[in-house]
Amino acid sequence: MSLHSDTFNAADETDGFVSIRVGDQWFGVPVLRVQDVIADTAINRVPLAPPEVAGSLNLRGRIVTAIDLRRRLRMGDREEAEPCMSVIVDRAGELYALLVDDVGDVLWLSANTYEPTPVTTSAHWRSLCDGLYRLEGKLLLVLNIEQVLNLGGSAHAA
Repeated sequence: MSLHSDTFNAADETDGFVSIRVGDQWFGVPVLRVQDVIADTAINRVPLAPPEVAGSLNLRGRIVTAIDLRRRLRMGDREEAEPCMSVIVDRAGELYALLVDDVGDVLWLSANTYEPTPVTTSAHWRSLCDGLYRLEGKLLLVLNIEQVLNLGGSAHAA
């Protein structure tokens, strides 16, 4: 499949995703939302933050809120010594680091192969995902970045 075409054909429309792994599951982050990918970096804890907020990190002089996707997806915690990577995404001018276990390739997938999130997926995951693509031997769940970063529903009311 060619990534570049001189003529636009709606039937050949593709969607781009940065593939990330959290636990054993692969997810896709829309490529246009990704600002950067960085290796394991120091994270400063933030007191009284929601459990999904791992803390903050310094990205070239900017303070970035780090969201632990394992916690956000209600998966087991990462071991303290286990390395992680950060996928930097933008939301209304604010940068957020999504802490993930691994970052794969940028995938360009045919929009014709997109499927809605199955009803058999947990309600929590369905609320954070927009749909999926079936890849060779695995599913790529598409993350809804707005919902992932909406921590209001998971934070404790004061």
